[in-house]
Amino acid sequence: MESQIYALRTTAKREDQVIDFIDSNVKKKKLQIFSVVRIHGMSSYVFIEAASEDDARQSFMGVPYAKGLLPKPLNFSEIEPMLEQVKTPVHIQVKDIVEIIQGPFKRNKARVKKIDDAKDEVVVELLEAAIPIPITIKIDWVRVIRRDTEDESGAAQLEKKEAEEENRFL
Repeated sequence: MESQIYALRTTAKREDQVIDFIDSNVKKKKLQIFSVVRIHGMSSYVFIEAASEDDARQSFMGVPYAKGLLPKPLNFSEIEPMLEQVKTPVHIQVKDIVEIIQGPFKRNKARVKKIDDAKDEVVVELLEAAIPIPITIKIDWVRVIRRDTEDESGAAQLEKKEAEEENRFL
């Protein structure tokens, strides 16, 4: 028999407690429940993979904070994008010029000062601001406009200017 996925409505912020109670019920009643999943970022729902709708209903009978199943089972394709949290590589470097695409500073241009990969945050300074104030925002709220990297010719020109200034004082 093929398993079905059912969505169980719960009280907000109580999903983990509901999962614990369901786990206990499944072990006591020996139900054919294959998995119980709480999707990060989706409040008030727990997903139950069960052999039948009756098993899914029995799993949360008497469970506080469990409100009821949605009328129809879900296709796996409906919840698959929520399960796979794929981290896309971000090609942002310090000193890049970026445009802020979300939040209160939307459409402003800024220069990247620091990148925190662990928290997925970036510290930027607005270019149009009179006083440079560091702002910490989510890394996916920015889009790179221009790379601010010096190539070898730029570095060579800088060295040449510095040498000319030294010669002037000699």
